[in-house]
Amino acid sequence: MNVLIVHAHPEPQSFCAALKDAAVETLASQGHQVQVSDLYAMNFNPVASAEDFRQRENPDYLVYALEQRMGVASNSLAPDIQAEIRKVQEADLLILSFPIFWMSVPAILKGWIDRVFVSGLFYGGKRVYDRGGMAGKRALVCTTLGGRDYMFGAGSLHGELYGEAGMLRSVLQGSLGYVGMEVLEPFVAYHVPYIDDGARSALLAQWRDELKQLDRRPVMAMPSLADFDDTFRPRQASAA
Repeated sequence: MNVLIVHAHPEPQSFCAALKDAAVETLASQGHQVQVSDLYAMNFNPVASAEDFRQRENPDYLVYALEQRMGVASNSLAPDIQAEIRKVQEADLLILSFPIFWMSVPAILKGWIDRVFVSGLFYGGKRVYDRGGMAGKRALVCTTLGGRDYMFGAGSLHGELYGEAGMLRSVLQGSLGYVGMEVLEPFVAYHVPYIDDGARSALLAQWRDELKQLDRRPVMAMPSLADFDDTFRPRQASAA
C-alpha cells in the first residue's frame, strides 16, 4: 500500500510530530511505502492565487475553480501543486496529521487542500462523494488538542468533534469525503499539552496498534449519489 502523510505542525518536537513519526515507522515496518509532506518544513505556500496558474483561461477575472479545471486540462498548474497532486494520486491511503486550531485545521493545511484538491480532477459537476475523483482511496485524520475527551460529544461543552454535526465535518466530509475517499474514523489525542510522558507513551502505543488494524477501523457514513436525483434533491422528496 502507498501511504501519503500530510503533516501540519510548526514544532518538529511536538507530540503531533511524534504521532507522525510513529505512523511512518509502523506502516513502513509492515511493508507499506510511506511518503511525507511536512508542510511547515516544506514552507508550503497555503495562499490560493492567480500565481497558481502558468496560463489563464480568463486573465482579467479570477474564478479559481474554473482556472483549476483549465490548469488540469492544459497541465499548467504551478509546479508545487502538481507535485502534491501526484503524491495524492499515487497514495492508497492519505493521512492528515495536525493539531486542532480554533475548532478546525491549521491554515497551512487548509491552504494545501484549497490548492491541491483541484476542480476537474478531484471533483467536478456530479463527480462528488462516492463518484468523486478520488474514489477508491482511503483517508484517516490523526489530530491532537488540549481539551479533555469529555468536553467533546453530544451535549458536551464543545459539541461533537466528528460526526454529522462535528467541528471537523468540513475536512472529514467537506474535503475528504466530498472527493470520494473512504473516510476512516479519526484518531484523536486529547489533552496533550497537560498529560505526562507515560500517558503520551500509551497514546503512541495505541496509535501504532490501530495502524496495524486499519481494515477493521470504522468507516464514516457519507452521502451516496444513488440517494439523490440529477438535481441533487433527495429521491424520496422528488418522488413526492
